Amino acid sequence: MRSTRAALLLAAAALAPALLLTTTPASAATPATTVSVTAGTPVDQMSDDDVRVAIARILADPKSGKAVIREANEALDGTIEDQRAFLETGYRLAQAEDDRVAIARILADPKSSPALRAAASAVIDGTPEELRHFIEVGQYQVQ
Repeated sequence: MRSTRAALLLAAAALAPALLLTTTPASAATPATTVSVTAGTPVDQMSDDDVRVAIARILADPKSGKAVIREANEALDGTIEDQRAFLETGYRLAQAEDDRVAIARILADPKSSPALRAAASAVIDGTPEELRHFIEVGQYQVQ
């Protein structure tokens, strides 16, 4: 299974420059804040290869945190059902774990303003969506 993961990562790394060069300038105007797991296709309708490629893209994303990488690797080591489950719910939950760690770091940083700490304290026990919103938008609105 490790050779499969290595092959997927190699393929994703090899295709990334080609995909970047073929995108239109309009797509560059809207930067992605998170990895798009599926391009509008429900996970249960994706082929097995598409599922593996989606996970490989998540692994190749430099913004993926430790929990996301850990869970993605575990999914790739498992069955195709494990991989689909990761894309359906595991990715979201692992991202929430990484977001909680990032918020805890904000709380522990002595350079954080009192307003930022108050906002971080209010959201740290929130839903995965609230955590993601705070990391992507909220912390910058408070500062």
